[in-house]
Amino acid sequence: MNFKKTRIIFAGTPDFSVTALNALVAANKDYEIVAVYTQPDRPRGRGNKLMPSAVKQAALLHNLPIFQPQNFKQLDDQKILQELQADLMIVVAYGLILPNIILNAPRLGCINIHASLLPRWRGAAPIQRAILAGDKTTGVCIMQMDKGLDTGAVFASEALPILKTYTSSILFAELAKIGAQLLIKTLPNILAQKIIPKIQSETGITYAHKIEKSESPIKWDQTALEIQQHIMGFNLGATCRLTRSNNNLNVDLNGDLNDNLSTCLNSETLKIWQAISIDNQLTQTLNELTLSHLLLTGNLVVLQKRLFVKTIDAWLEILELQQAGKKRLQSQQFILNMPKQSWILS
Repeated sequence: MNFKKTRIIFAGTPDFSVTALNALVAANKDYEIVAVYTQPDRPRGRGNKLMPSAVKQAALLHNLPIFQPQNFKQLDDQKILQELQADLMIVVAYGLILPNIILNAPRLGCINIHASLLPRWRGAAPIQRAILAGDKTTGVCIMQMDKGLDTGAVFASEALPILKTYTSSILFAELAKIGAQLLIKTLPNILAQKIIPKIQSETGITYAHKIEKSESPIKWDQTALEIQQHIMGFNLGATCRLTRSNNNLNVDLNGDLNDNLSTCLNSETLKIWQAISIDNQLTQTLNELTLSHLLLTGNLVVLQKRLFVKTIDAWLEILELQQAGKKRLQSQQFILNMPKQSWILS
């Protein structure tokens, strides 16, 4: 008797999607990936060359058929997908709107790995929005796709605590792994139609709007916790201005104060990639050492080769940052590389 493999279409674009594609390829020889859909090659880098998506690169390594329509408005693109006669389409951060004719083309429709615990953070940027909002927990859902924005019924979900050390990049990687594992675990029962998906609640709905570059500047009138969440939530790096100020202090190992901390330019854009809150004991030490100096919000202090910034209510430790046109640096490297002048962030 001939055994018929399950015909699967995979659709995704960024690195987040690759984890699921690789897991699917490795999971079960009874699955046949009949097509990989990904967005068209885009110009990137200094040379502005056309570059394939992360999913396309992975698909090429696995020798899988690749399709890259601009959208699904054209009848020819719709017909090509329909003629694949797929049992299921798995969508992971594809980035294109799927019309009903595509959603209904596979025998069992389309399912999606979404990086939040629905109905919280429907939309394009659930990972960043969870960190920016200060959520303590997030997760992934496997959901049936419908014509709404992440409104479909949920087959399975798994939660993940958000640690204060998690940047959005770290959380992306963690959720990509969990999503891939949950897909492989859940997929046999979805294909066998042994799971009844649960309709999403009408309460607790929030929307994760696309992250805009205009949101990246740090607002120094916010609390230390709010600024930390802002910095850790931005993939592109949270930006601020770096300028000279006579109020900045360099605190050396023995606690002596020196007002000769530095910046390489009088004013330039600086990206802060990681920053964390500090414990009460260290906060008290910084407050005591700087008590006689009129520090302002945004003033930088170096203590024992660690970099701290004053906020309206506390201190943050800056772990990683980047000057315009230069590489990302750990704070210790940044301190060593700077000429002798004073700093302020604004």
